[in-house]
Amino acid sequence: MSELSQLSPQPLWDFFAKICSIPHPSYHEEALATYIVDWAKTQQFWCERDAVGNILIRKPATAGMENRKPVALQAHLDMVPQKNNATEHDFARDPIQPWVDGEWLKARGTTLGADNGIGMASALAVLADKTVEHGPLEVLLTMTEEAGMEGAFGLQPNWLQAEILINTDSEEEGEVYMGCAGGIDFLSELPISRVDIPAQHLILEISLKGLRGGHSGADIHLGLGNATKLLARFFAESRDKLDLQLIDFKGGNLRNAIPREASAVVAVAPEQEAALQQALQDYLSILQNEVAPKDKNVTLSAQATSHSGQALVAESQDRFINLLNVTPNGVIRNSDVAPGVVETSLNIGIVTLEENQAKIYCLIRSLIDSGKEYVVSMLHSLGALAGAKTEASGSYPGWQPDANSAIMALTREIYLDLFGKKPNIQVIHAGLECGLFREPYPHLDMVSIGPTITGPHSPDEQVHIGSVGLYWQLLTALLKAVPTK
Repeated sequence: MSELSQLSPQPLWDFFAKICSIPHPSYHEEALATYIVDWAKTQQFWCERDAVGNILIRKPATAGMENRKPVALQAHLDMVPQKNNATEHDFARDPIQPWVDGEWLKARGTTLGADNGIGMASALAVLADKTVEHGPLEVLLTMTEEAGMEGAFGLQPNWLQAEILINTDSEEEGEVYMGCAGGIDFLSELPISRVDIPAQHLILEISLKGLRGGHSGADIHLGLGNATKLLARFFAESRDKLDLQLIDFKGGNLRNAIPREASAVVAVAPEQEAALQQALQDYLSILQNEVAPKDKNVTLSAQATSHSGQALVAESQDRFINLLNVTPNGVIRNSDVAPGVVETSLNIGIVTLEENQAKIYCLIRSLIDSGKEYVVSMLHSLGALAGAKTEASGSYPGWQPDANSAIMALTREIYLDLFGKKPNIQVIHAGLECGLFREPYPHLDMVSIGPTITGPHSPDEQVHIGSVGLYWQLLTALLKAVPTK
């Protein structure tokens, strides 16, 4: 952490170092929340938590700025827990280990938590820094954003006093966001039957690794490989000629992260092992041709393993592989209204095989409700054809752009004054909590800004150190320029 203490702006990086030291993956934010509440009370700020655990802190206006419009800075408390397969790390117990690599800050083998830890640190730094000028200020920190936006869903009306909300969860310096996609979760549960494995068969684990992975919204347009889909394709093309019997299948572990790894346990006749190994090498060559250079480190291998369970019967195996192979993944449609932005997408995030059923978890995103509804309808139809039980849940709205937003116009003006160029005004395909805030607070004028973060939701996550300084300049200048009521 000593490296972070040398970075500027120091108050922000000091808070980020503290955030990294306290484990805070989704559903394990309580220790971090307790630290923040205790710190706020020692600073004699008004501080309160609501029924779902969100934190609201109030700081009085700088002297002479009491008549400015009240502003809320907003971030979420949790981070996405992703690690490389070889990394030993318990996200519920172990601190994140950040390190400086030239112009970038990274973590050792895990997600960094810059999403949204930098935004959270900036909000706390504004509270702590007596030199930052601002009107009446609130800091809202929400619970469990990454696993379903539970804090935003539970945000109560008549709690915030702010007229303006600055969301700090964007991930590209120089871009100002005024809208985002909504989303909905989708689960397919396919019943399966099993049969004993022939006594002489070999048990092998097939592993597909080395993909980049990434954010299922912000990175979905990049065409990155989905390990689950790629492994399903191998089985669809090779199962019959190799007579593979599927015992287990695992892919991904978060519905909002593009899976980097997938594995399957199979039973195969000894005389077919050489053919299987050759088929894997042939398929790896195909993948290296198709996904390079985006996923140039992809590997595919089969190793002997032990397994005491049963294999899927042929009919169950066919239905499972067919369903997984035919389920769409990636960009469904690009936007006609916002050029260069994905309108609707689908990420197959988690696939598991249990004793009596297979489960396929997806996250659908769209800028328009009808886009979500179309993909939901498609997946229901695929489930019906396969004999799967399907359910859509957890729908959250998008953030409809407001071309007349005063805070968006002010942000653009301040950015131009500071840096001598106009920012890009964007709509982001990722989900921000702003859409959910509109229901209890329809009057809020909102904008989203942040530093440059690449590889969020993957162990390749990194934040550009210089962009954090630029983001801090913009944030503090914006707070100073907020108009009167």
